[in-house]
Amino acid sequence: MRTNEKLPSEPVLLTLPGIDNSGPGHWQTIWERERSDMHRVHFGSWNNPERDSWVRRLNAAIAAAGRPVVLVAHSLGCHAVAWWNASEPTLASQVAAAFLVAPPDVEHAPIDHRLQPFGPVPRKRLTFPALVVGSRNDPYASYGHVRAMARIWGARIVDAGPMGHINSDSGLLDWPYGKYLVRRLIEAVTPSPLPLLASGAVATMQGQGIGTRAPR
Repeated sequence: MRTNEKLPSEPVLLTLPGIDNSGPGHWQTIWERERSDMHRVHFGSWNNPERDSWVRRLNAAIAAAGRPVVLVAHSLGCHAVAWWNASEPTLASQVAAAFLVAPPDVEHAPIDHRLQPFGPVPRKRLTFPALVVGSRNDPYASYGHVRAMARIWGARIVDAGPMGHINSDSGLLDWPYGKYLVRRLIEAVTPSPLPLLASGAVATMQGQGIGTRAPR
């Protein structure tokens, strides 16, 4: 049974997979089965991604949500977020935060030629709080490059250790640590009626670097 029923005023979570979509063993798919407030953005052309098409579909999904959204992206889905942000969308204020996992290198001889249409990396800072999660042995991007992208986007970086591409091949199943990071991010950007998560607690979490911008 799905959990985490949300009130209309609370954000909906939109999952953004990368190339070839996220299969049944991917943490994004598992989370969708567990949560009633999490829905996939169907980019289409999964095997041959088109940047402009993905940006338009993301914009349509945000508009259709009808309330604030938290973007939960993996791999090339992270670059879809960056390009959508770079297009100066009128819906930017509707995005509460973004959780960006394992963005690949789309500039320096990408491991998969299908990544190239999403290069170069957009240089515009994200207009909403974001958390980038990188792996120390990701075949699609070095950790140093992931850290550089996070800096460009004005996002915080989390070192996940040696986790490959942080996908189903990494053996993460429902990825408890990822759930923890998303929960902290949502708590930091969403007002809560619970005394434990009052403004003082949120300020503490922001002071720890969750849900805040990187220093300029």
